[in-house]
Amino acid sequence: ARRERAEEALARRSEEREELARRVYTARSSGERVEGRLERTRETADDLRDRIERRERQLGGLHAQAAEDQPDEVGRQRVDSLQAQLEELDAERTVTLERELTALTAERDAAAARVEEIAADADERRAALAHADEAAETARRARKAAEASAEAARRDAAQIGAELAKANQFLRSHAPAPGGAHSLADALDVEPGCELAVAAALGGRLGAAVVEDLGAGCALLDRSGSDGGRALIIGDAPARAATDPPAPGARALADLVDGVGGPELALARRLLADAWLVDDLDALAPGFSGVAVTKTGRAWFARTRELRQAPQGGGERVLEQRNRRDALVTHVDASIRAEQEALAGVEAARAAVGAADATREEADRALRGADRERTQAVEAQRRAAWLIEERTRAPEQGEAAVRRAQVLGELAAEQRVAERAARERAERAGRIQRLTAQLERDRALVPAAERLVSALAVALAAIRSRTEGLEAELSADRAAGEGVAAELRACAAEEARIQTLLRERGETVTVNEVRAQQARDASAETATELHGLAERLGLAPEPASEALGEQEAEALRTRIERLARRREQLGPVNPLAKAEYDEALAHVEELETQRTDLETALRELRTLIRDTDKQIQETFEATFTAAAKNFEELSATLFPGGRGRLRLVREDSGPRPVLGGADAQDADAREEAAAAAEEAEAAAGPEPGEAEGDDLGVEIEITPAGKAMKRLSLLSGGEKSMTAIAFLFAVFLARPCPFYILDEVEAALDDLNIGRFLDLLRAHRDRAQFIVVTHQKRTMEAADTLYGVSMGDDGVSKVVSRHLPRDLVAEAQARRASAA
Repeated sequence: ARRERAEEALARRSEEREELARRVYTARSSGERVEGRLERTRETADDLRDRIERRERQLGGLHAQAAEDQPDEVGRQRVDSLQAQLEELDAERTVTLERELTALTAERDAAAARVEEIAADADERRAALAHADEAAETARRARKAAEASAEAARRDAAQIGAELAKANQFLRSHAPAPGGAHSLADALDVEPGCELAVAAALGGRLGAAVVEDLGAGCALLDRSGSDGGRALIIGDAPARAATDPPAPGARALADLVDGVGGPELALARRLLADAWLVDDLDALAPGFSGVAVTKTGRAWFARTRELRQAPQGGGERVLEQRNRRDALVTHVDASIRAEQEALAGVEAARAAVGAADATREEADRALRGADRERTQAVEAQRRAAWLIEERTRAPEQGEAAVRRAQVLGELAAEQRVAERAARERAERAGRIQRLTAQLERDRALVPAAERLVSALAVALAAIRSRTEGLEAELSADRAAGEGVAAELRACAAEEARIQTLLRERGETVTVNEVRAQQARDASAETATELHGLAERLGLAPEPASEALGEQEAEALRTRIERLARRREQLGPVNPLAKAEYDEALAHVEELETQRTDLETALRELRTLIRDTDKQIQETFEATFTAAAKNFEELSATLFPGGRGRLRLVREDSGPRPVLGGADAQDADAREEAAAAAEEAEAAAGPEPGEAEGDDLGVEIEITPAGKAMKRLSLLSGGEKSMTAIAFLFAVFLARPCPFYILDEVEAALDDLNIGRFLDLLRAHRDRAQFIVVTHQKRTMEAADTLYGVSMGDDGVSKVVSRHLPRDLVAEAQARRASAA
C-alpha cells in the first residue's frame, strides 16, 4: 500500500514536472528565436549603412564621368568625309562593270560557236567508232567460232588417237603365237560383223603360228617348251573346191577374209574352203558335210558331228580390233587435216581481229581528241558565263572594290565608335537614376531597422527573466520528486526481500515432498525386490519365524557370490542395447531382402544371356548358311567352271589347305578329314565350359576353273576382286542393306569380268542402291545417274550430273551386245 501511494504521488509529480519542463522549453525556444532575429536585424542595419556609403561613392564617380563627357565633333566630320568617298567609288564601279560585261559576253559567244563546231566533228568520229566496234565484234565472233571449231577438231583427233592407242595396245597385249611368231590372225582382215563366225570356224588355229615348213614348225614348238602351242605349215597343196551353198543365203567364209600376206591368206582360205556363213543351222541341207557357222559364233562341224559355241572375248577380238584400227587410222588422218584447216582458220580470224582492233583504236583516239577539245570549249563557255554572272551579282571587285571595302570598313568603325559612346552615356544615366532611387530607399529603412532592434532587445530581456523563474520552479519540483522516489525505492527493496524469503520457503517444501516420494518409491522397490528374491530363492516373502540354518545360509551366500560374478562379467548395463538390437535386426532383414532380389535378378540375367546366346547362334547360323549358299552360286556365276564355298573354322586350328599352300593331291583328303572332324564335333556337342560358336571364324575357299587351290596371294588382281565381289553380294543377299558404295572394284577386271560384274549389279539393282566410283566406260553406261567433276576453261572445278533413262540404258546395252 505504501508503494502504491508513493507511485501515485510520483505520477502526479511527474505530470507537474513535465508541464513545467514544457513551459521552460517553450520559453527557451522563444528566447533563442528572438535572439536570432535580433542578431539578423542588427546585421541588416549594418549592411544598410555600408550599402548607403558604397552607393554614395558610385554616384559621385558617375557624376564626375558625366561632367567630363563632351560631344565628338571630330568623329562626325570623319564620317561625312568617308561617305563622300564612298559615293565617288560607286560611280566609277558602274562604268568599269559595263566595260567588263561587254568583253565577257563576246568571249562567251565565241566559245559557244566553237562548241557547236566541235560537237558536229565528234558525232562523225563517234559514228566511225561504232562502225569499227561492230567490225571488231564481228571479227571476234568469227575468231571464237574458229577456235571452237579448232578445239572440237583437236578433241576429235585426241579421242580417235586414244581409241587407236587402245586398239594398238590390245593387239600388242593379246596372247601371241608360240615362240613369239606371227599368228594367223595377224595377217587376216575379216569383213566387219563376221569376226565371231571366222573365229568359230578356225577355233584355236586363229592364234596358231604360221611357218614355212615342217622343220620350222618343229623348231618353233621346241622353243615354246612346256607351254605347248600350235603351228600352221604353209604348203603348196591346192585349195579344195567349194561345194554348193548348204542353205539359202549362205556365204563362203573364204570370201569374207582378206589380208596383206599372200601365203597366210591362201592358208586361211584353204582352212575355210568348206566353211559357210549361214543365218540358221536348222536350214542346212541334209547331206551337208562341211562347216556351217552363224554370226553369233555357233559352229557345226558335219564331218566330226561337233557343235561348238565360240566364246565372246576370244580370238574374234583380235580381228575386230584390226578392222577397228584400220578404220581409226583413216579417221585419224581426216581429223588431223580438219584440225590443221581449223588452226589455219583461227590464225586468219586472229589476224582479222587484230586489224579490226587497230582500226577501232585509231577511231577511239580520234573520238577522245574531239571530246577533249569539246570539253575545253564547253569549259571556256561555262567560265565566261560564270564570270558574267559573278560580275553581275557581285560588282564589287577589283581595286575600286578593295578601296570601297576599306572606306566602308572605316565608316563602319567610326559609326560603331559613335554608337558605343552614345550607348555608354545612356547606360551611365540609367545607372545614376537607379542608384539614386536605391540610396533613398536604403536611407528610409535605417530608422525602421533601429526601432526593430530596440524592440527585440526589450522582448529578449523579458523572455530571459520569465525563463529563469520557470527553471527555479522546475528545480524545486525536481527536489520534491526525489523524496517520493526515495520512499518508492525503499518500498521496492522491502518487497524484494519478502519475495526472496517466500521463494526460499517454497523450495524447502518442494525438496521435502520430493524426498518423501523417493522414500515411498524406495520402499515399493524394496518390497518388489524382496518378493522377486524370495521367488528365486524358493522362500516365502514374509519374514520367517526362525533363522536359516548354517548350510542353507552358506548355499545362499555362495549363489549370491556366483550371481554377482556373472553380473560383473556382463559388464555395465547398456541403456541403448534394445535400440541397437532393433536397428541390427532391421539391417539384417534389409540385407536378406536385397540378397533375395539379387539372386532373382541373377537367375533372370543368366536366363536372358542363355536366350541371347541361343538367338545369336541361331541368327549367325541362319545368316552363314544363307551367305554360304549364295557364295557358292555366285562363285559358279563369276568363275564359270570354278567353285567356291564358305566354312566355319576355329581360330586355334591350323591354316586350311585351301589358301595355305598344300598340294592339289592332298586337298580333297584334307577336306574330307576336316569335314569328318567337324561332324564329330557337332555330334559330341560343345565341351564343358565352352559356349557354342566360341572362337569361330569364316574361311573363304575359291578355285577358279582350270586351277588348283593355291594361296590367296598368288591369285591375280582380277580374281581377288571377283572373290571379294562374290563375298559382298553373298552377304548382301543374306542380309540386305539399303545402299552399297563400291570404290573402283572393277579396276583390275578385264572386259569379260566387267560384263559379269555389271550383270550382277543389274540383277539386284531393284533391291538396293549401288553407288559405284569408276573410270570404266561400260560401268558408266550401266548407271541410272552419273555424277562427275569437270574443270572448265577458267580452271574452276564443278560437279556435273546426268540422269540416264532406262530406255537409253537398255539401248546402250543392246548396242554393245550387238557389237559383240
